Amino acid sequence: MIVVDNSESSRNGDYPPSRFEAQSDAVSLIFSAKTQANPESSVGLMSMGGKGPEVLVTLTTDFGKILDGLHRTKIRGNTHLTTGIQVAGLALKHRQNKSQRQRIIVFICSPIEEDEKTLVKLAKKMKKNNISIDFIIFGDIEDDNTKKLTAFNESVGGGDGSHLAIVPPGPNLLSDSLITTPILSSEGMAVGRTGDGEGGEGGAEAYEFGVDPSMDPELALALRMSLEEEKARVEKEKEKEKEKERLEGIREEDESSPLLSKDKKDAEGEGGASGSGSADKKDKDEDPDKMDTA
Repeated sequence: MIVVDNSESSRNGDYPPSRFEAQSDAVSLIFSAKTQANPESSVGLMSMGGKGPEVLVTLTTDFGKILDGLHRTKIRGNTHLTTGIQVAGLALKHRQNKSQRQRIIVFICSPIEEDEKTLVKLAKKMKKNNISIDFIIFGDIEDDNTKKLTAFNESVGGGDGSHLAIVPPGPNLLSDSLITTPILSSEGMAVGRTGDGEGGEGGAEAYEFGVDPSMDPELALALRMSLEEEKARVEKEKEKEKEKERLEGIREEDESSPLLSKDKKDAEGEGGASGSGSADKKDKDEDPDKMDTA
């Protein structure tokens, strides 16, 4: 489940074109990452501003429904973080495919009203229900917000799949900045640095495919998906070759084996000779032209 912050703070334009529009672009990226990484994955959408949390779209693989849900979302009121997470947890509990891992991704761009103790208690409850929770903090990056969500992340099990991403304002889009975070890198989307990231030729080799995802996220994503498709094609070809070799081995074995075994041939030969002798004797006894010399 993706939970967006549609409070009044999301009207600000420090993240172009606005905080809410930046969230919408990021939601599109996350949906693509999750569904492309695993075809069985499904994504839902919620808002937590206004009078209370609202489930906009239940778990789905239809991106059109997600876009419609974002279009229907109104900016109003304050955030209801704890209630929003609890409602998202209930939505995941009623998923059709129970084998799917449960994850909630929460966008936060406004002050958090709940105290740290309440958040930690909720985090332990989510951990008990095996629900991973990712937070994306942007906009009001205050020490109070960061401290509360850091405590939440530690209590829910930050090392077991839950992540905390802090995105300060800058020239890049919010969605571009998320590509290099563990929230998407866990799906094989992010292409991070493998070296010290120095410039020149060494800097180009520090990125997989030689592309900096923060500079050209669409190209990085296209290269990643192309690589995965090529790997799938190669694996399929290998399976076909193995099956072909197996069938050829069976065919050669059938052609090399005699149609009749030696024992069977000998038995047929003896039987044929005996049968022939009996037939000759019978014909001799029953010959009507033979004279009786007795």
